[in-house]
Amino acid sequence: MSKKIVIVGGVAGGASCAARCRRMDETAEILMLDRGPYVSFANCGLPYFVGDVIKDEAKLLVANPALFRDRFAIEVRTENEVIAIDREAKEIEVKSHASGRTYRESYDSLVLSPGAAAVRPPLPGIDLPGIFVVRTVPDSRQIRAWIDEKSAKRAIIVGGGFIGLEMAENLVHRGLSVTIVEMLDQVMPPLDPEMARPVQEQLEKHGVKVALGDGVAGFEERGGQISVKTKSGAEHAGDIVILAIGVRPETALAKAAGLELGARGGIRVDEHMCTSDPNIWAVGDAVEVRDVVTGEWTLIPLAGPANRQGRIAADGICGRDSKFRGTQGTAICGVFDIAVASTGASEKSLLRAGITDYEKVYLHPANHVGYYPGAKPINLKLLFRKSDGRILGAQAVGEAGVDRRIDVIATAIQLGGTVFDLEESELCYAPQFGGAKDPVNYAGMIAANSLRGDHPLADCNQLLPESSVLVDVRDPDEFEEGHIPGAINFPLNELRARLDELPRDRELWLYCRVGLRGYYATRLLLQHGFHAKNLPGGYLTYDLIKASSNNQS
Repeated sequence: MSKKIVIVGGVAGGASCAARCRRMDETAEILMLDRGPYVSFANCGLPYFVGDVIKDEAKLLVANPALFRDRFAIEVRTENEVIAIDREAKEIEVKSHASGRTYRESYDSLVLSPGAAAVRPPLPGIDLPGIFVVRTVPDSRQIRAWIDEKSAKRAIIVGGGFIGLEMAENLVHRGLSVTIVEMLDQVMPPLDPEMARPVQEQLEKHGVKVALGDGVAGFEERGGQISVKTKSGAEHAGDIVILAIGVRPETALAKAAGLELGARGGIRVDEHMCTSDPNIWAVGDAVEVRDVVTGEWTLIPLAGPANRQGRIAADGICGRDSKFRGTQGTAICGVFDIAVASTGASEKSLLRAGITDYEKVYLHPANHVGYYPGAKPINLKLLFRKSDGRILGAQAVGEAGVDRRIDVIATAIQLGGTVFDLEESELCYAPQFGGAKDPVNYAGMIAANSLRGDHPLADCNQLLPESSVLVDVRDPDEFEEGHIPGAINFPLNELRARLDELPRDRELWLYCRVGLRGYYATRLLLQHGFHAKNLPGGYLTYDLIKASSNNQS
């Protein structure tokens, strides 16, 4: 007899699972149910629909019920909400929003892809008209309509994460004045503070006001505008408010059915995406999965992992031994003219997990060779394990080439790669695309040299031990334009001739602008018997760390 597979929820996880089930089993009866009006839409494109970059709403609809029916012989029922699971009878209870009737459906295999709901904290005034979230196509449609009907001029965005920044850019494109209110001391919470600093500067460069370290206390309607009141007592007035605080996994159905939930509040699944019930699988934003770097359970509401999880669940249902390897949270966001991307662990997340066996390097290479017109700098941070060089994470910000470098490092993390693999990676090279030594190679070389003892590293966050001397090896004019307090200037080109002026009984901490001249100086001094360390990323990294520290003070 044919197997009946019922999938609750569509979009990335559920829709990919349904299509994969059909490819694996032509005889199965496949039914997909979604409580909303659309079964498969591009929710990552919603901010750009609001911003009129994507002008046609239909472009957001990836697949409709007719396509699933005609191409895959899959029945799709939208606006049909699953309200209960009877695990013993292997049946679900469904409510049709169109007719109001309730009915039951049997299943042999059940897949839950309920997604996650945008967080709306129980604050005073949270339900005032003009306060929106950005999670569905109707959400974005309502935001567009409100802006047009109210001739909105000012917007307040609560939250400085991915959605908040994308909405800020797109509302500026619509001609609105934008303020971001963020509870933390930085935008882009997944990043380390110093790497988030260029993102904040980019926002401010384009007229976005950024209010950090101040959580929202409530909302009031005042003179036709919405006043956003913060815990510090500040107020920000706007014609529209966008809540971009985050998402919460939709687990009410699973919890009511007695399925195991994890400590983070998501549905607990094994490596096959199977829940605590062997006939029920779960995928997407609602599930907890293992972090491939820290090994901890985590929630990662991203389309890429959800799509892969849907495929793996389908394989399990159809008898294949596919396994989900975990996630590393690889993500990228456009902020006006720059991209910000990360993969794996941040320094913050390593410390939260109690992991101290790590080292970090910073570098600021160009996206391609400098002699070819249009080279743009990339700020790159690489984290790796001191004991064996295993890559733990990376973050990058820049105008061009960010995506490719983070993708390469993300692949290396998936394969358990080390910094020694990065220095030996053979990557595409032509003047307009990269260099003979790509930024990825440079990151690997700096890290590998430190592990070999060829390139001892200083730590910007610990400037400066009393027993050390800080030496700036840039040219005098660069030193005069700005330097780290307490530094003395020994230009690299004069260093060999002035070795007698440097103390041999104290550690020398060297720096230049981006780290390369500091490395040359470190190698020179080490071979002359000095105790020398280089500041990775040089003065540019110091500036980023200092600026991010000012946010926190």
